[in-house]
Amino acid sequence: MKNKFLSFFSLFIVMTSFSQERNKSILKPYKLGFLYNFSSNENFIFDDVDYTYITNTYKAQVFYKLGKWKNINLELIVQPQVQFLKHQLINEQFITPDQENYLEKRTEFTKAKMMNLYGLEFGFGAKKEITEKLNLQGTISLGLSFIDTRTERLTKGFTFIENFSLGFSYKIVKNSYLYIGTNFGHVSNLNFQKPNDGYNVLGIEIGYSYVLE
Repeated sequence: MKNKFLSFFSLFIVMTSFSQERNKSILKPYKLGFLYNFSSNENFIFDDVDYTYITNTYKAQVFYKLGKWKNINLELIVQPQVQFLKHQLINEQFITPDQENYLEKRTEFTKAKMMNLYGLEFGFGAKKEITEKLNLQGTISLGLSFIDTRTERLTKGFTFIENFSLGFSYKIVKNSYLYIGTNFGHVSNLNFQKPNDGYNVLGIEIGYSYVLE
């Protein structure tokens, strides 16, 4: 996980080096948006039978131009967000007898939990024009967050969130764009605290954005 963290910020340095608009202020956003994401750990790629984990995520989005490399537009996306989570331990044997108070933990963690996660995420997007109105868009992102409930997989408190998204952005009217895509997400705390088994989810997302004049 720590190697992923370093690789992510190395990518940021590479992407910004391609910027051709250094004379423009990076502090001025060119687009604002909103995105909804629904994800679950139960999917065709991975389906961990030990637990269930479902997220409903709402993100505000602020877009900044990083420039253009060849025919690909690069952008930074700042995304404050809240995630409403449903979690339950299914396999109580995940809590092994060598853990302190393991019977109490089995009772606590096998109950269904409603949890919240609050985060700030930084995404680096690449967008390629397919037609005049349609764009293929990919985004990788990393953020800091706080989860308000402990489980058998992750302690309460500070966490990292990582996401990869791929989808299509379509211009519906002047300055307005609709986005539809898929997303892979991961939540963990880089082993700063135990436990740190984390969560992996796959989902769908839909968003709207508006280009500022």
